[in-house]
Amino acid sequence: MLPVDTDAGALALLLVAAFAAGWIDAVVGGGGLLQLPALLLVPGITPVQALATNKLASVFGTATSSVAYARRVRPSPRTVLPMAGIALLGAFGGASLAAFLPAQVFTPIILVALLVVGLITLLKPTLGEATRPRHRGLAQLAVSGAIGAFIGFYDGLLGPGTGTFLVISLVGLLGYDFLRATATAKLVNFATNLGALLFFIPLGAVLWPLGLAMGAASIVGSLLGSRMAIARGSRFVRVLFLAVVGVLTVKLGLDVWAEAVR
Repeated sequence: MLPVDTDAGALALLLVAAFAAGWIDAVVGGGGLLQLPALLLVPGITPVQALATNKLASVFGTATSSVAYARRVRPSPRTVLPMAGIALLGAFGGASLAAFLPAQVFTPIILVALLVVGLITLLKPTLGEATRPRHRGLAQLAVSGAIGAFIGFYDGLLGPGTGTFLVISLVGLLGYDFLRATATAKLVNFATNLGALLFFIPLGAVLWPLGLAMGAASIVGSLLGSRMAIARGSRFVRVLFLAVVGVLTVKLGLDVWAEAVR
């Protein structure tokens, strides 16, 4: 059921946030930057309920964009399947700690990582323009598994920026172009959302009517975003990637500053 203070205006805001998050996630990731804070603004929703409901809405969006990308870009099963499986387990483990560890512990670390990611992408214009595999065989499997475990755990624990971190990891560590990295990231992100849900559902933390309504809005945004990214290619995705990294960096920087001056 919906929290008692969720009026029509708050519901409309959440649906708009879910639509925008679905669009951003489908193109480059980072939609949680909009969707999760929007849920946390609604009176009566606890942080764990916000995390759980965010995952329910996101699983619809990532499933939609995963299908769209799989039809056109065709991510490599040798990379995406083991990475997604390990990421699902990592997300379950991260979600199991979400109620106990404060986000403030991780925010400065994530901020530094985003700054490094943004600078590398900005200063290397050719990064992610074309696929140039950096590993093969067991080495690729090991790197893919490590990416899945680390980012899956982060997504279960916190979430915002997961798609962004997946994309830059695939570009920087595996040598993917931005479009192929985004296609792979969507499938892995679907697995991380599902892994977190497997923990939150038995806990009773999911607000089903709200999550399903936001999921429907996320589907529409994801369809539009994935089609635009596929049509415009890696250069467009790279530009939007830098924009999302910039917004994430500013937002987290403000969070760190606000916490420091308390």
